[in-house]
Amino acid sequence: MDEIQKNLLKEVAALDAPPVGAYNIRSNGQSAARNTTASIDIITKEDKPGIDIIIKPGTRNQSVHIPVIISQSGLKEMVYNDFFIGEDCDVTIVAGCGISNCGGEDSRHDGIHSFYVGKGSKVRYIEKHYGEGTGRGKRLMNPTTVIELSEGASMELETSQIGGIDDTLRVTKAKLSENSSIVIHDKILTEGDQQAKAEIAVEMDGNGSTCDLISRGVAKERSFQEVVIGIDGNAACSGHAECDSIIMDEGVIVATPRLKATNVDASLIHEAAIGKIAGEQLMKLMTMGLSEKEAEEMIIRGFLQ
Repeated sequence: MDEIQKNLLKEVAALDAPPVGAYNIRSNGQSAARNTTASIDIITKEDKPGIDIIIKPGTRNQSVHIPVIISQSGLKEMVYNDFFIGEDCDVTIVAGCGISNCGGEDSRHDGIHSFYVGKGSKVRYIEKHYGEGTGRGKRLMNPTTVIELSEGASMELETSQIGGIDDTLRVTKAKLSENSSIVIHDKILTEGDQQAKAEIAVEMDGNGSTCDLISRGVAKERSFQEVVIGIDGNAACSGHAECDSIIMDEGVIVATPRLKATNVDASLIHEAAIGKIAGEQLMKLMTMGLSEKEAEEMIIRGFLQ
């Protein structure tokens, strides 16, 4: 890999070298490196671009890294990755995509990740999206995540767009069975003329299922963000949705929480707030020697952590 590709890998997956455990690194539309373990297998799909990740029942304290990096201007790809996680597992999955575009053509990555999580398993999923480059070509990214949780399974998602993506549609869908749970923390930063839309929808079909969905966004300059969070409570369940955003300059933010209950024992709550950075926060930091811009950046970093 060249230095640009190495930097992208570090940004989206915090990797300076191949990780320990199972991994598949995709670079400019091709598999650049792969490793499997006795408990985790990675198989190339034969009918379409992508991979199957098979995690055997009882696998614990192991990780899978599947980052994607693009440094070729004009490259456009659609990738399908399916995760089959057996019963009684406890694993961490690190994904993410980085695009560096220094040319005149648009570069685009669309990824569909489907998770089938077995009974009683726990999954932590980390996905970062990042763009850079000085070319006129745009950096486009459209991730879709589809999740099915079996009885007693749980999944925690930490998803973020940390800068440099010109246009994105981020879709997350989940179906919960009895006593299963999901936690989603989604963070988006936009600036310039960038546009981002995030759609999160959870169907709670099992008694005792729970969800906690938190979206945080910062829209700077002339950028646009739209966030739609929906929860369907179809059983005796408990769900919470929160949209919290900071608007700056000429930015635009639209936040839409949606709740639907079809069961008398469904307990659903939503919250939404959009506002600017508080003046007293800026003043406090500026009295400590920071410039106004430095103070703003510190507040934004803390907000999106």
